[in-house]
Amino acid sequence: MARKTTYRKTYSRKPAGRSFFSKVIRFIGFSFLAVIFFGTIYHYRAGLAYYLGFKSDKVLDEDEVDKHLSDVRNIRVLENHKGKVVGIDVSEFQGEVDWDEVEILDEKYPVQFVFIRATAGNDRVDGQFKRNWKGAKENKIMRGAYHYYRPNENSIEQADLFIKTVKLQKGDLPPVLDIEKLPKNQPLDSLKKGLKRWLTKVEKHYQVRPIIYSGERYYSDFLKEEFSEYLFWIANYNFYREKIEDDWLFWQFTEKASLPGIKHRVDVNIYNGDLEQLQFITVE
Repeated sequence: MARKTTYRKTYSRKPAGRSFFSKVIRFIGFSFLAVIFFGTIYHYRAGLAYYLGFKSDKVLDEDEVDKHLSDVRNIRVLENHKGKVVGIDVSEFQGEVDWDEVEILDEKYPVQFVFIRATAGNDRVDGQFKRNWKGAKENKIMRGAYHYYRPNENSIEQADLFIKTVKLQKGDLPPVLDIEKLPKNQPLDSLKKGLKRWLTKVEKHYQVRPIIYSGERYYSDFLKEEFSEYLFWIANYNFYREKIEDDWLFWQFTEKASLPGIKHRVDVNIYNGDLEQLQFITVE
């Protein structure tokens, strides 16, 4: 008769010290996140209170609260730049803008300039450019036009399209080159040569040096050194950045602002100076 063999199950135990250490790490991690969360709430308490109706007569429904919470930082940024000029930029993505209504941001800050997308690449004219270009002028908002640069398309053709589309007049802002992407099929040096060709041709045509628009990281990594003779319009939406850098001409600090006359969210920009200084850089 075969003898029945019994097996004893064995369980591995984690060292008590390791388990305790893991709990401590988790506790520290949760505590750190809590500090950041409540610190952010405290930092923006004034804006939150305003938008939640605690300091106004407004009664906001749930949709309105959700819509305006993203503007809390915007209020603080604008308060930090009193005396500087506030403006917006638009394209066909904002739909049909009612320029008669585009006057005041957050019931307090006048919109005094606008950059309008004119062209993209070597074949695309913005579907709302003509309407926006005319509407801004008729409503006495200082206007400028920008070109969205496509790295993998011929730079001269892109410059020609912009020149053909945009007729600058006295009092308009300088043309803007918007570069945000890296090339797919060419080295970085070729991209920079193309950007310089675009800038040189556009400057020769309008007799005014263009402005370059880009994100802060792109600017720091690829443009700051070799294009130092140009003025820059920088995009940075970082929640904790609240002041413009000294070497930025314009700062696009949000892409999610609400403004009368525009159905969709819109970008808001600060010019690093007062209105007289802004007028000084316009086309003569």
